[in-house]
Amino acid sequence: MEAVARSKQVPDSEHVRLPAGKRREQLIQVAVDLFSRKGFNGTTTREIAAAAGVTEAIIFRHFETKEHLYTAIIDQKVNSPDTAEWIAELRAAMDGDDDEAVIRQLINAVIYTHKTDPKFERLMLYAALEGNEIALLYMRQITACIVETYRSYFLRRQKQGRLSPIGPDAALMAIVGMAQHYALGKYVHGFKKNWISDDQALEGFTRIAMDGLGITPRPGSSKKTRKQ
Repeated sequence: MEAVARSKQVPDSEHVRLPAGKRREQLIQVAVDLFSRKGFNGTTTREIAAAAGVTEAIIFRHFETKEHLYTAIIDQKVNSPDTAEWIAELRAAMDGDDDEAVIRQLINAVIYTHKTDPKFERLMLYAALEGNEIALLYMRQITACIVETYRSYFLRRQKQGRLSPIGPDAALMAIVGMAQHYALGKYVHGFKKNWISDDQALEGFTRIAMDGLGITPRPGSSKKTRKQ
């Protein structure tokens, strides 16, 4: 009877031995869910272990500390195939001086990330409220990289007489602000009733940005973006 009782106390997934890579991925996904709902400070490794159906020892076998697990979440996002694909598409658009595509790619990326990974967006909002330096450092680094890339592009196109002489930082904030307000409302806050569609948002925000920057659509300008 004691043996039966002890076996019932062992989580079911303890009996399922996953390869190290799959177990690590499982722990990351479970942690993302909990961190997005309770924040870093409000989530314990015991809770993560229970949700994953393993012991805390299993977590520490893959991640030395809770901070290391949190960092792994951020690293996975930064180095995801989606991020690499977006950077490649953006570089191609900038190399081709396709102003419309450059703007469209940015707006689409903001909407796409909120739609496909709202838990990560909630995690980042919690990080800002908690002042979590691990996540905030990521935000500052990735934001600085994107801002500098777009600032350089806008300034170059302004010197070529292709864009209106609007401050590039203000233009970038306006473009991102439109997309982020829409995406946060729809995919994080859940304001979907009477909300415009993603395609309507993408087309409308792109047109507003183009008009503000004095961009005239050119024949053959690429409207190709990853599927919404």
